[in-house]
Amino acid sequence: MKRQLCAALATISLTALGLTAATQAASAAPVAQAKAPTITWKACDDARLDARGADCADVKVPLDHSKPNGKKITVAISRIKHTVPQSQYQGVMFVNPGGPGGSGLTLSVLGSYVPKGAGNAYDWIGFDPRGVGSSKPAVSCDPQYAGYDRPRYVPTSRKIEQAWKAKTNAYTARCDKLNGPILDHLTTKDVAKDIDLIRAGLGAKKINYYGFSYGTYLGQVYSTLFPSKVRRIVFDGTVDPRGVWYDGNLSQDEPFDKNVNIWFGWLAEHDSTYHLGATKAKVRKLFYATQEKLYKNPVLAKGGKLGGSEWTDAFLYAGYYQSTWTDLGSTFSTFVNDDDVDALESAYLDASGYGDDNGYGVYLGVQCTDTKWPKPWSKWARDNWRIHAKAPFETWANAWFNEPCRHWPAKAQKPAKITGKGVTTGPLMINETLDAATPYPGSIEVRKRFKHASLIAVPGGTTHSNSLNGNACVDDAIADYLLTGKLPQRKSGNRADATCAPLPQPEPESASARSLTKKAVPDSFRSIIEEAGVPR
Repeated sequence: MKRQLCAALATISLTALGLTAATQAASAAPVAQAKAPTITWKACDDARLDARGADCADVKVPLDHSKPNGKKITVAISRIKHTVPQSQYQGVMFVNPGGPGGSGLTLSVLGSYVPKGAGNAYDWIGFDPRGVGSSKPAVSCDPQYAGYDRPRYVPTSRKIEQAWKAKTNAYTARCDKLNGPILDHLTTKDVAKDIDLIRAGLGAKKINYYGFSYGTYLGQVYSTLFPSKVRRIVFDGTVDPRGVWYDGNLSQDEPFDKNVNIWFGWLAEHDSTYHLGATKAKVRKLFYATQEKLYKNPVLAKGGKLGGSEWTDAFLYAGYYQSTWTDLGSTFSTFVNDDDVDALESAYLDASGYGDDNGYGVYLGVQCTDTKWPKPWSKWARDNWRIHAKAPFETWANAWFNEPCRHWPAKAQKPAKITGKGVTTGPLMINETLDAATPYPGSIEVRKRFKHASLIAVPGGTTHSNSLNGNACVDDAIADYLLTGKLPQRKSGNRADATCAPLPQPEPESASARSLTKKAVPDSFRSIIEEAGVPR
């Protein structure tokens, strides 16, 4: 799903870290690999990276890893180097923000958000995966695809169903026409092999890895293909490999519905601020009544008409991050009480990706080719109508978001079989138990497969991939692991190994005291991942 994001240092010798001046690509790769690429560092174009003293590079990798000497593409990377003495250096740390399709080039700054100075012992490597952002070629099919005044999400008539199918078919046709052979080479396996070539180009025998959301699946695949090449691993919001990808997207719909209803209840508790209803039921009724009103009579915004589908998208982040509740509560309130269209449009644009479909195009390019998707529409209709009956908030929106995978113009591959075999430490996993985008059972499953993993659960937390965002219990455990390799002691059975309380729910300010044009992305994430463009 889209919407698309933060002890003394052990003295470790360079030999123990396995760092050398030059390293050949991993022998564990299932196909032939290119030679380690030459990495030529340069100043970064991004002002924030430049201000942090980062270096940047464009690394050449094979378009097709089965043809290591064939056509090359480039992967854009950045690096913020360690600041500890060389005797305390702990190696390179790759970071991926998720998506798939999220830009991670600026995430080399993440090390500065780790407590206890633990990030200072690593070279942090941010990168735009193949097809994304500053990597070349960058995938794009139709930047305006998200659109205004789109058909109803719920296909209550054949006319609505056909309108969506025409829209998604036109999009996949443009993807085929405009992007060429890269669409055949966007799988998670391809990205994992890129990482390993970059590792070799950096002269490191092993990598450390920090993945958010889909980035945890990329870490699982890398660890499967190259188990001897991983050192310390952090997964925040762990993808369940059993659901890749059709079932995984279906599994999000009920948790999103649950979370948005938790938000409705919070709005009711603060009715004196938002004036949307004094009970959860009243807020919910008003939300869906407003959606229906907009379907019948869209409002004119600066960019076009906003209808019921745009209304749904505008509030999606409420199911992702509780730190958006106040801004989105104000948007809801000022629209229904004061006819404030500008705030609604701002929230919609923030969540929709309108104007830049690179993240969405790569999202489809990865998920549609990682594995085969069901082709018969009858199965999609049956599954989504069943879930919609219980969870109407996002089910059909999510279905149409993913429906292009029924007719994606590139061949689907076989996914990696995730076993955890050969991984001798970690990962350290964090998951809030009501995380809708990466439901908690996924972390339990990955913990079973990685025999040395340790899981920190955050019971009752509704926020997705929320580490390094001010929860000291979580963030200090990450710091300890990165400093010394210490993990919470693994418990018997299929359960978490440690728990941390979630951050408290926010307290609202009056609507007049808040900037209603402010983006809905959480403040601490804004400084790290705002530009990632992470899809659903």
